[in-house]
Amino acid sequence: MRQGFPFARAGQRIGLLGGSFDPAHEGHVLITREALRRFNLDRVWWVVSPGNPLKAHGPAPLDQRIASARAILGGDPRVVVTDIEARLGTRYTADTITALRALYPGVNFAWLMGADNLVQLDRWDHWRTIIESVSVGVLARPGWRMPGRWARAARIYARAELPAVASQRLLDGPAPRWCFVNIPMSSISSTEIREKGGWGASTPA
Repeated sequence: MRQGFPFARAGQRIGLLGGSFDPAHEGHVLITREALRRFNLDRVWWVVSPGNPLKAHGPAPLDQRIASARAILGGDPRVVVTDIEARLGTRYTADTITALRALYPGVNFAWLMGADNLVQLDRWDHWRTIIESVSVGVLARPGWRMPGRWARAARIYARAELPAVASQRLLDGPAPRWCFVNIPMSSISSTEIREKGGWGASTPA
């Protein structure tokens, strides 16, 4: 394995939670712990992106966001914070997933996302590649349960959806395969933290 890349062995079930984490907060921790339990994962990688192509302004420096993410996790060995997108040189999720599958043969990856991201998934670059390459675990977000259920991507791949009661079997079969689970929700958001001045080093692009 290349230096600086997370370790994983064939057969492991690893969830990928991508985002700018600008900053990381307890809501990220909550959905990560729920994902570990509900989707029967061995690990979750927080894939801290260099930048979000759908956001108009750039995030705080990558090193600062990674340090914040590691601090809030408190050393949980099941969660790895990584700058792997920057190391791979990928910008879009579909490209990152393609690269990871080539780099980690035999590892069972699942893409994790909130219901709010499911609503806009069909705007992502090569979004179908994501769903057809890896399993997708969708976690409820405040105000986004119903919009997520009616998202265009959800309707197109309705036949690939697992019922929530079968969520632990998400990685037991080939993609396309996705599952929507309701979880205890936190209303906190990175945007709210920035607007309240709790992340003063965040800078515009």
